[in-house]
Amino acid sequence: MELKMIQSAKNTGERFADKGNISVIDEPVQDFVLKLDPEKRYQSFMGFGGAFTEAAAYTLAQIPREERAKVINSYFNQETGLGYSLGRTHIHSCDFALENYTYVEENDTELKTFSIERENKYVLPLIKDAVKARGEGLTILSSPWSPPAWMKTNNEMNNGGKLKPEFYDTWALYYTKYIKAMESEGIPIWGITVQNEPEATQVWDSCRYSAEEERDFVKKHLGPLMEREGLDDKKIIIWDHNRDIAYERAKTILEDSEAAKYIWGTGLHWYVSEEFENLSRIHDDFPEKHLIFTEGCIEGGVQLGAWHTGERYARNIMGDINNWLEGWIDWNIVLNAQGGPNHVGNYCDAPVIVDTKTGEVHYNSSFYYIGHFSKYIKPNAVRIGHELNHESLKAVSFQNEDGSIVAVVMNDADTTESFSLSVVGKTAKADLPDHSITTFIIEN
Repeated sequence: MELKMIQSAKNTGERFADKGNISVIDEPVQDFVLKLDPEKRYQSFMGFGGAFTEAAAYTLAQIPREERAKVINSYFNQETGLGYSLGRTHIHSCDFALENYTYVEENDTELKTFSIERENKYVLPLIKDAVKARGEGLTILSSPWSPPAWMKTNNEMNNGGKLKPEFYDTWALYYTKYIKAMESEGIPIWGITVQNEPEATQVWDSCRYSAEEERDFVKKHLGPLMEREGLDDKKIIIWDHNRDIAYERAKTILEDSEAAKYIWGTGLHWYVSEEFENLSRIHDDFPEKHLIFTEGCIEGGVQLGAWHTGERYARNIMGDINNWLEGWIDWNIVLNAQGGPNHVGNYCDAPVIVDTKTGEVHYNSSFYYIGHFSKYIKPNAVRIGHELNHESLKAVSFQNEDGSIVAVVMNDADTTESFSLSVVGKTAKADLPDHSITTFIIEN
């Protein structure tokens, strides 16, 4: 058995440092810190990814082509990058677009003018280049932030409002036209969410649905229409919002068998709370349904060089995965030095920040922390059991399809921790520096 160790640490300057093979003792240790149990198997994992927002695509278009290619490779290349396999798009504008926009002309109730032509400028070229960098297709999830203003009760895309009942079918048809338009561009869409953050009235593109309204929209309009349009193989995901009331939301919708038959699962964001146990509550009640993380970012603008931001990513990834999460999608893959562009000034951080004036590219701690999972936990890996005997360390463990076992361990304390890893009667020991993340890869 070979045990390889890759480590990034705040104070050593090491990033994805290959520490080589660690010696393995051929005997179990009683006082282990982490014990892996490959016989205990849980969910299969889809992979990791990020969002192809207009803001990200526009930002990358502002730098030289070679630098743009390096950033895309750093995310999607399976050998040298993070190996991203998932992506998310916004169905017309979101806050991380250059402005409010839709794909149809005003009051076109028959959607005859529907066109995604705008996306040809920035978004589609980015997705196509990401697919090239990965060397195979991506699993893409698409989400609307708001219907066109004329379909809404407040007559604007921003500031919440609701979808007018007379436009339920029109809006449902809009999703299908988007999917078909993207696929005509050679970009298959794996699934859609019903609405980004349906419980929030945002100053940007937003639209409110109660749990009952979302349930009935899927049951009576979106689900049947997707079937009629020959798109019943596409996944429909509800909620697409925070963990805090995710269980109540999912319960209201998924208890209705007529709605549930159209629904693949529940989408989660990380804002507001870290109540990871709510994912297990949904899984326990609806084990045949799935859980996917659809968005998370550091809010409030860019925090270049911050280390706690990466630790937040790892803590959330581990917390969700250990509660049955099956896929993980970051928000903007790239933003500019301000944390935009954002058409209402809702600036945020991203794992990669590009100074469009100087062309300088900054890789934040979050980039490395995500990579400690995404580079080594491959699509279709299965989570395995582990026992962790330590107050401050956090861990997650998987077995890849090739049989290799991957354990990711985070030490977010201010002290170095001595660490012992036990698996199938063998033990290895290592030191985990303060504020570090370590990936262990076990191969027979």
